[in-house]
Order: sequence, then C-alpha cells, then structure tokens
Amino acid sequence: MNILYLGPYRESFLSKLQDANEEVYRTEEKISLEFIKLNKFDFVISFGYRHIVSQEIIEYMQNKIINLHISYLPWNRGADPNFWSFIEDTKKGVTIHLIDEGVDTGDIIVQKEVRFQDDITLRETYNILTKEIEELFFRYWTAIRLGDYIPVVQNNYEGSLHYSKDKEKYNYLLVNGWDTPISKMIEMRK
Repeated sequence: MNILYLGPYRESFLSKLQDANEEVYRTEEKISLEFIKLNKFDFVISFGYRHIVSQEIIEYMQNKIINLHISYLPWNRGADPNFWSFIEDTKKGVTIHLIDEGVDTGDIIVQKEVRFQDDITLRETYNILTKEIEELFFRYWTAIRLGDYIPVVQNNYEGSLHYSKDKEKYNYLLVNGWDTPISKMIEMRK
C-alpha cells in the first residue's frame, strides 16, 4: 500500500509502518489533489499535521484518510489538546477518526481514555498520549486499512475546539513551559 503520512517525523511510528511492507511518503507541507493523484496514494494518515485537508481530497480518498488525535473527542479538538484537557477538566485520551471538512470532527474509528496522576508534567502527558495513540493505531491498522470498522458519528453539539492563540491567556500557568507539573498548573488556575 502506498501511504501518505502527514505530520512531523516520528521515527518509531514510520519504522513500524515500513516494517509492515508499506510504502510511506512523509510531508508537513500543504498538499493538493494533484499531488495525491500524481503519487497514487492509497491511504493518508495525518498525525500532528498543521493544515486543513481540502474537501476535494477528502472526497477523492473516500474514507481512506484518517487523523490520529491526542484527545478524547469530541473534547479538545484542534491545538494543544492535552493542555486543554487539564485546564477544562475534560476526559483525557486518544482518538483515531476519519477526516472531514471540520477540525477533528470526523467520524470516530476507535478511541481510548487515558488517566493521569497530577504529579507529572504536560510534556510527560504528551509523550504518554503519543505512545498510546501509536499503540492503538497499530492494534487496529489492519481493520482500518480494510475499512473493517463501524464509524461513530461525533456529537458536534458537545465538546470543545481550541486554536493555538487561545492558549495565550493561560501562558502564565506554564511556569516551566511544557515541563510544568500538572498539579502546579491546576493550583495556579484556582
């Protein structure tokens, strides 16, 4: 299978895909339908990609384009989901979903709730969530690539959506950046 991976370089993830005899091309650049057609991609995997995929690409790929998102959707769509899950005290977890025209609003393929103690840092939560979503992906990859799943429609009247700029008014909580302990952040928020 010829796979387009959209997002930053993740050595272990890409190696596992290639070990499964998948042809993988990676980019972080904005893609076009012409690019998809020219390279004859069979499947698109987005993981940390910073661009919106066009409707024409979504329609062309016909449910062969998914996103790996480190939140328990429909909560914390968009940027910095692990940060928002603590600020807003929502469920924490990971979700693999189909890409549609919205921001993290596509039908859910599979998700997993993840619980944390308050004595770890935001960076540690990010690393744990990244590990969890990679494990979830490889556990379900065969079913996903074959379309052997029942998608769950998201309730778009619930949940939350955040953009990078939304975090600016909370920067004071990040006294050690992403190495700020969750407990410290919550204490300062009160």
